[in-house]
Amino acid sequence: MKKRKLVALTLAVMLPLTCYLIVSSLSEQAVVMPKRYFFDTVLTVTRNGKQVLDTQWHKIKPVTLTNQFGHDASLQDWHGKIIVADFFFTSCPQICPSMTRNMKRLQDAFKKTDTIVRFVSFTVDPIRDSAAKLKAYGDRYGVDHDTWMFLTGPKQKIYDLALNEFKASIGQEADIDTSFIHTDRLFLLDKDLVVRGWYDGRDSVNLDRVIKDVVLLNMERDKKKKRNLFRK
Repeated sequence: MKKRKLVALTLAVMLPLTCYLIVSSLSEQAVVMPKRYFFDTVLTVTRNGKQVLDTQWHKIKPVTLTNQFGHDASLQDWHGKIIVADFFFTSCPQICPSMTRNMKRLQDAFKKTDTIVRFVSFTVDPIRDSAAKLKAYGDRYGVDHDTWMFLTGPKQKIYDLALNEFKASIGQEADIDTSFIHTDRLFLLDKDLVVRGWYDGRDSVNLDRVIKDVVLLNMERDKKKKRNLFRK
């Protein structure tokens, strides 16, 4: 009898403790993924042939520009890759050099795993920033041109991309001048070209956040693939 009471008492003490440890462990392992921010309203057709309004996460639309080698290029060329992007111009004296150096640090950080992430810099001064000038700018900072695109093209295209696709004015401490965009943000796109974050590109402390979020986004797609494998 005493033995049974002892066992019951032990269970009464140990069970709550065990549950607490399990919950605590699961909480520590819980991962908060980078969130999605914007959605678009689209017209879809149901099975009954009716047209209805629906919503979907906003994806960067296809826009063809010119890269640092003078070739046509777009973000869609790197669909399926995680992308870190910024908007800059080569004659920028202060903000842009700091952002480019930080982007280069990110590129170096992923040098051994460069299959998962790509880098893109859009010039906001395309009249002065030719393809050759962009190539020389990248060379000056020692970038790997294989995984980093510098893009120029019609100003209206680039500014529409910045304001309406990347939503560059959101998250800024001050309003962006639409006649000359000069944002200090780094933008993070997932493998479906959905905006998943923006960061102060001048602050090196933010680089750790970018690296962490790139890794998390890469895991996100891996989990989807695993779920598809189990369905077969």
